[in-house]
Amino acid sequence: MKKILAAVAIAAVIPASAMAAGENNIGSCGWGSKLFDGQSGVAPQVLGATTNGTFGNQTFGITFGTSGCTQDGAVKSTWKTALFIDGNKEQLARDMSVGSGETLDSLAHLMGVESQDRAAFNRVAKQNLWKIFSADATNDIVANLRQVLAADEQLARYTAAL
Repeated sequence: MKKILAAVAIAAVIPASAMAAGENNIGSCGWGSKLFDGQSGVAPQVLGATTNGTFGNQTFGITFGTSGCTQDGAVKSTWKTALFIDGNKEQLARDMSVGSGETLDSLAHLMGVESQDRAAFNRVAKQNLWKIFSADATNDIVANLRQVLAADEQLARYTAAL
């Protein structure tokens, strides 16, 4: 009973912003992510994070390459890209409409688009401006851009940055 109360107390102090950060806030390895795989909502995320944190199995898994964890993973965050797009919508739309510009170059840099792929990135952005900035989904610019890039064989690898 004490362990359950301790788990609930730990879960209560998890910041709400951490839970709202993405689809899978508990990581992609450890017992918690395996036990609650495929479930969505606050409860499975909190229970998965609590499981990983309480037993230290995600840390152990990353250290020793067990529990579905690897040692060669990279910490990635897409919030900077989303914030950049949100704060520069008008300039980005203008740059995409002509296929070049400082804001479009900055986005490509932020996403890690390599120099040999920049021309293709600019071309695809220009050709798909109407999809990326669709009138009925102005809040989904990131998702629309991800979909457009995923459809392009050369640029699909950059969708992880969105």
